[in-house]
Amino acid sequence: MSPTDSDVLSCLSKTRRKLHQHPEEGWTEFETTWFVAEELRKLGFPIKTGIANIDPLHALGRSEEKVKKAIERAVAHGVPAKFIEEAGEFTGVVAEVETGRPGPVTALRFDMDCVCVAETNSPDHIPVKEGFASQNPGLMHACGHDAHTSVGLSVARWVKDHLAELSGTIRLIFQPAEEGVRGAQAMTAGGTVEGVDYLIGAHIGGFAKLGEILILQGGILATTKLDIKFEGIPSHAAADPEKGRSALLAACSAATMIAGIPRHSEGDSRISIGVLHAGEGRNVTPAHAYMQIETRGITDHVNDFLTERVQKIVAGVAEASEVKSSVTICGTSMTLPPSPELQAAALQVAQSIPGIRAAYDSRVSASEDCTVFMNRVVETGGEAVFFMYGANHHGHHRPDFDIQDEAMLNGYRMFTRMVARLNGKN
Repeated sequence: MSPTDSDVLSCLSKTRRKLHQHPEEGWTEFETTWFVAEELRKLGFPIKTGIANIDPLHALGRSEEKVKKAIERAVAHGVPAKFIEEAGEFTGVVAEVETGRPGPVTALRFDMDCVCVAETNSPDHIPVKEGFASQNPGLMHACGHDAHTSVGLSVARWVKDHLAELSGTIRLIFQPAEEGVRGAQAMTAGGTVEGVDYLIGAHIGGFAKLGEILILQGGILATTKLDIKFEGIPSHAAADPEKGRSALLAACSAATMIAGIPRHSEGDSRISIGVLHAGEGRNVTPAHAYMQIETRGITDHVNDFLTERVQKIVAGVAEASEVKSSVTICGTSMTLPPSPELQAAALQVAQSIPGIRAAYDSRVSASEDCTVFMNRVVETGGEAVFFMYGANHHGHHRPDFDIQDEAMLNGYRMFTRMVARLNGKN
């Protein structure tokens, strides 16, 4: 007998609370990967973990130091060292469910990583009040990926329960490192979405309120994440100032000029200078500076315009300041590819869910790593769609971010009804 909505809601809530307590940032989700892998194995699904899904040459923004510390934490919390070793010290899980009947390959994507935000300790914050707040200092599921993973596991259970009613293949993708748009490129290069006819991705919250489902037709911005380094020459700030070359001043000049790059007439464009660290001491000419910045554009062309200007500014400032510079791309994603037929089908499915207000939307001015998967699927002749399932919240990436359990149930309903429509047995 299929579980009732009440059963599903209880399972979603329980899973999300467990995951919320153990947030892990991109490329370090070893506890989450182990948990997901074990749940999928209980269902009897064949799975591939870590390196089996990843081309490591495309694993952008991965810190070996953070990975090592995360492995130590995961092992201390009960994750078998052998599991981590077999995964090649990479994270992420893919399950492929064959029905044994001809039909399309439909991929469903769920991300797993957290945000580097310290969760509030306010007694009014539900995770604090009910005892499931983050146990990892400085890390928090402040974007709802714990909910995404919970929905994905409940969808997997639905697929198991309804396997006799389905055709084709269902591919469940639990992606690492969505934040900073770092993981999808590595998985795409690793072949994760090859052969996919339909790909469905989603995000909780955003502009969508509880009881709403928005089918995105645009608004997702292409983005590039860049790490910039300047290397100068140290000297005594008083005795030999002329012998030094200041990396700090070079970085400050670059920051001012990057912020002043003209925005683009073709549509939305964004530049954010999020981090600038420099210097060794007050009486030493600063020899090192480090910046983290990002560009975003309504089209790949607009984003490329901004990125190219950044690179030219860095090179020019370095030459003028007589310092060395480097620019490393640590993440990249694209805009939404067109799939009008699948978008129309998704809108119809959303409208069929009782109590849901469904609509097309293109207001999202953020970026989404799923677009890398989506563009690859469309390039190879498939279709892809992305939707938002609503929740009432205080804003993403905030210490007081929270969602309602009912929101996850609506995401579950949308995914399962899409699978039933696309892979229903003929």
